[in-house]
Amino acid sequence: MACSGIGMALVDVDARWLQVNPALERMLGKGADTLAGRPVADAVHPDDAGELRRQWQALADGGQETLAASLRCLRPGGDVVHVALHAGVMRGDGGEPLYFIAQLRDDSARHAAEAALREMDASLERRVTERTATLEHAARQQELFAHGVSHDLRAPLRAIEGFARLLATRYGDALDEAGRGYLDRISGAVERMGGLIDSLLELSRATRTELKAEVVDLSLIAEWTYAELQEKDPGRDADLQVQQDLVVRGDERHLKLLFDHLLQNAWKFSRDREQVRIRVSGERLGDRLVVSVRDEGAGFDMRYADKVFEPFQRLHPPEQGGGHGLGLAIAQRIAERHGGRISAESAPGEGAVFRIELPVHDDSEEIQA
Repeated sequence: MACSGIGMALVDVDARWLQVNPALERMLGKGADTLAGRPVADAVHPDDAGELRRQWQALADGGQETLAASLRCLRPGGDVVHVALHAGVMRGDGGEPLYFIAQLRDDSARHAAEAALREMDASLERRVTERTATLEHAARQQELFAHGVSHDLRAPLRAIEGFARLLATRYGDALDEAGRGYLDRISGAVERMGGLIDSLLELSRATRTELKAEVVDLSLIAEWTYAELQEKDPGRDADLQVQQDLVVRGDERHLKLLFDHLLQNAWKFSRDREQVRIRVSGERLGDRLVVSVRDEGAGFDMRYADKVFEPFQRLHPPEQGGGHGLGLAIAQRIAERHGGRISAESAPGEGAVFRIELPVHDDSEEIQA
């Protein structure tokens, strides 16, 4: 025992120190002469002493084979040493307990590390809570701002539209061709501004609105969106082919909005083609479904692909179908909130293909809010 770096001791049947090694003397800050004959429980924190006495008695009575406990021992001056205690009983020929052999290891470093880790976890949890509250407040402010802007901008737009209509109705005959052209430009600008306001609200909702997880048939959504496009533009010759049974788990309202923007994008950039051709297909890859929306429209240069999903970035002028630059940003945000992503491939004059990668969730899983 004298050469051991771990505290070791012999303890009598009354749980009193008989013999201790130097390592235990250093651990407890007391010499062997001071410890000899003293109860082991006297060296232990009062809150731990009762349980220690119970286990010593159970060990002596044969109620348990060994003793293993985590204790707080007290050094002179009140310093606490965390100790891992292991003890066994030596018995005589008749089974009576003769003495105990105890091993005590200084466990203070582990306890300090665990305490530091708990404090770190608590601090991290507080920071996450504070950060979440800050983000929620910012999102709420953004939502209020978007709705406020929408309300404040629509009123003057309605006034502009109304006066332009009155001019056309009452004084249209007095206007020359240039004047009527100006009125047409005013009406077109009002329509574009109204569309921009609607898209800003859609972007806010796509970012903020809670998602509801359910089984969604993307094939049906694509056909639904296509029917709406044909109803708005019945004169266009169009051909849509949709692979059936493209099913995911997600928020139907948001995924419908995603396909609205993707198919509208394919439709408007096919304006110079005799026929609008759109292909929607999908492929299951592990736990994800990759849906491709392919068109044969104007396409774009892949050198500018990083701008495609950025708000207000336009790769085409209005006369070629370019809009406000929010549609694909909304689509990307919806895909990301479902735990997926969206990418694009294209070449000028050769159309484009947009790939939406979405998780195929089990019923027990929830989508990201």
